[in-house]
Amino acid sequence: MSHQNLFSLILLFILLTRAESTVNRFRILEDESTVDIYHILEGGGEYNTFIKFLKETKVGDRINYKANSSDGVTVLAPTDNAFNNLTNSTFDDEHKLQQLINYHVISKFYEFDELQTVHNPVETLATGEDNEPLGLNFTGKKNQLNVSSGYVVTNVYEKAISISPDPPLAVYKLDKVLVPSEFIDPKSPSSNDAPAPVPDKAKNGTSDDDEITADDKPSPITATTTKPNDAKRINVGILCLISCVFLMVQLS
Repeated sequence: MSHQNLFSLILLFILLTRAESTVNRFRILEDESTVDIYHILEGGGEYNTFIKFLKETKVGDRINYKANSSDGVTVLAPTDNAFNNLTNSTFDDEHKLQQLINYHVISKFYEFDELQTVHNPVETLATGEDNEPLGLNFTGKKNQLNVSSGYVVTNVYEKAISISPDPPLAVYKLDKVLVPSEFIDPKSPSSNDAPAPVPDKAKNGTSDDDEITADDKPSPITATTTKPNDAKRINVGILCLISCVFLMVQLS
């Protein structure tokens, strides 16, 4: 074998070794940058319902994809108890369920302090009937942060479930499901509606049907005493009887 062929084989071996090293390095970087929202929530142990809906609606896959974008993603994750306490359920409507889960995802990475001073409303992935993004309002003071949908207000936990600027993904815990006010039928009663005034009759345990009228009231029970006119008649009768007896004694 000539020296030229030997040199060529050595050069080829070096190039292949470097190429393999480069591929392995990219694989490591890819593994480190891969975001799996399902895995993150599973580690929390109280987000099974949210994970289920993220999978059914494919919103979780969208989160994993968008977390690698420049702006990142912020996820507001309701606990299992939050879904159990949900009275205005939209689970039977696939479109509403999709929008409900999208409503808990923001197409930007926000740290806790940033949410306290963010410009409201903050757009989510959910859209209304006009295809405009539905927003959330955040209000914060010191370590307290609340988020409002216009129908539901709840606390955002300061300690994030997961927060990483690279890739940019923040996941925060919620005790309530954020139901958009657009989902609420104005004709149906809401938690903000004041209860109808209770009539005084109902407060007293009576109704219109049970109301006692003056004609229905029983007459008062009175003692069987003699009326004054009857007493006068008795007295006159006794006096007449005595007078007659006295007169007969005198005549006899």
